[in-house]
Amino acid sequence: MSATQQECPRELSLKANMLWNSIGSMFYLGCQWLITVLVVRLSTGFDAAGLLSLAMSVVGIFGTFANYKMGTYQISDIHRENTLAEYLAFRCVTLGLSFLACIVYAVATCLPHAVVTVALFFIYKGVGLLIDIMHGADQQHRRMDYIGKSFILQGIVSIGAFAVVFYPTQDLNAAIVAMTVGVLIVFAGFDMRKTRVFEPIGLHLTRKKAFFFLKTSLPAVIASVAASAIFTIPKQYLAQVGGDAALGIYSSVAAPALVVQMGATYLYGPLLDIFPKHFFDGKRKDFVKLLGRTIVSILAITALCWVVLIFVGEPVLVLLFGPAIEEHVYLLYPVLIATSATAFLWFFGDLLITLRDFRANFIGNVVAFVVVIPLSVICVNIWGMNGVSFAGTGACLAGVAYLACALVSNIRKNPGNTTSEEIRHG
Repeated sequence: MSATQQECPRELSLKANMLWNSIGSMFYLGCQWLITVLVVRLSTGFDAAGLLSLAMSVVGIFGTFANYKMGTYQISDIHRENTLAEYLAFRCVTLGLSFLACIVYAVATCLPHAVVTVALFFIYKGVGLLIDIMHGADQQHRRMDYIGKSFILQGIVSIGAFAVVFYPTQDLNAAIVAMTVGVLIVFAGFDMRKTRVFEPIGLHLTRKKAFFFLKTSLPAVIASVAASAIFTIPKQYLAQVGGDAALGIYSSVAAPALVVQMGATYLYGPLLDIFPKHFFDGKRKDFVKLLGRTIVSILAITALCWVVLIFVGEPVLVLLFGPAIEEHVYLLYPVLIATSATAFLWFFGDLLITLRDFRANFIGNVVAFVVVIPLSVICVNIWGMNGVSFAGTGACLAGVAYLACALVSNIRKNPGNTTSEEIRHG
């Protein structure tokens, strides 16, 4: 039954949408992390764990280009300037091009047996990126319970399929294929069925619209790559001057603090279609009020995570990585500051994308990238492992400062009742 034949479900409240999105996303991330644990626990050696880690790393490099930052763009398309079929078709294009680039890279840099694993894992993650387009439509219609339930189902079938296949066969490739089949079932049996109520599902993309998407979101893609390198650069410098052990210690301690970044993302994600509605409808007071509440909420989540990790951070780290990590717990607190600064860099950057100010988002993230290069050398040389956090914090704050100024400028210039199309064309 098509969307025109079936009445659309009623919208959920903002609180319900945020709750479903947070629960589902956290559950899915937890399942993804457990897969990296299971591959060690269920293996007779460490070969499969290393191969899976390699596949994740290589696919991660090209994931940004496959995503092409279209999720934020789609969610904030409040005037429905593009159809679901166009977003889905463009995602297929970026997935195809990124897959080819990923395989070329894998052939050039990986051992032959690893190339197949990389290809299979890319396909598995690619199905998830197709599902994300369905989730964009769900959020536009304020039914993020579908998103949360989809993430829960994806997590369950992924970890279940992996364990059921990998344990008896010890075949990582077969396990990845099983996970892919599982998420395909979720895609076809749940997400497509739910989203079809809102909009027809198909593939339609003109050459003109494809180039429009490519041109419009390219600055945001480059900005995303720059943002992802903000902590990579100081980490690489730490490895050069301190060795792989120092980097391993820092990365292990930093892992629990990532909940701050993800918590902030789950908080403001459901608001990325509300902000542009206020902005383009000329509701400046509502926009500023929501902005203030969001900033305060991110700070509150940060403070809560600080309190929790101060009390349980050390025992959790010792439980995960053993007693040897205990003497390095002091690294956790600067990491918390760094992740908090990163959360604001992501938030202001995504917010500017919803306002269609791709230029400011690009410059802000590039500023952070440029600043982190000299800071990495200075901070790591002075503070060692803590220097990674200090360099990243300084760079993120520099980027946030620019993005905040650009945001204020946009708010002051907006005359009210202005469409995103008019904003893009000045």
